[in-house]
Amino acid sequence: MAKDDLSELFGQDVLVIVARYECHRFDVYLALDREQQRRGLMFVRELPVMSGMLFVYDGEAIHSMWMKNTFIPLDILFATGDGRVSSIEKDTTPQSLRSISSREPVTYVLELNSGVTDLLAIEVGSRLIWEPALEGR
Repeated sequence: MAKDDLSELFGQDVLVIVARYECHRFDVYLALDREQQRRGLMFVRELPVMSGMLFVYDGEAIHSMWMKNTFIPLDILFATGDGRVSSIEKDTTPQSLRSISSREPVTYVLELNSGVTDLLAIEVGSRLIWEPALEGR
């Protein structure tokens, strides 16, 4: 699936991650409703390095992801309502049916290209800053 196809299915926004040494800007696709969340990055063959997909849920809960029909390895970040990264699953296996769950209730799940979290020193405790999150979303 080409980048333009994702643009037709998902809204886009900017997200900043405050990591250990610096802040990093990402262009993200937004999975806001159940249909978008089911679709996610399935069938995508490539993703620019500084982009990803942000899944936004109503309230905090344990959320699970899987890699069915996802052709690129990902780093999956789980974040609480205030944006704190609570767990990271690195280098997920494409097309795997294994359930990948948050370790605690979260509001956000961010999917990035595999290796980005190590490259940019993004770790548990890093913070996601997304403008609607500041408005109480």
